[in-house]
Amino acid sequence: MSDKPHKVSRQQVYTLLVEIGRKEGDGLPKKATGAALVVYASGVDEGEAVRETVAILKQADTAPLDVTGYGTLDERLEQGHEIDEEERALMARALEENAVIVAQMTPFFDEDDQAAR
Repeated sequence: MSDKPHKVSRQQVYTLLVEIGRKEGDGLPKKATGAALVVYASGVDEGEAVRETVAILKQADTAPLDVTGYGTLDERLEQGHEIDEEERALMARALEENAVIVAQMTPFFDEDDQAAR
């Protein structure tokens, strides 16, 4: 009998907000100063999910600066967060694939650049 199902049952998905700075080749818009990423990451605890996320983002040529954890699906529901079906599907995919999924990316711009738009 394989212990893989037991390992998967210990995994949970955590919602993380990651701020990234600029780095050559990061794929952000030209005038962006950085970005915020909403990430769903699996791990046996939030610390593991954060470590895996930072490692993968570094491999993707981004510069992670700060990570804020918002907890698991159950923890977020207890806090009163509304979580739609699309978000739940991404969380399920992160758990199933033991993956880090970037669900949303919002670039940051200097105020001067914002006013010029």
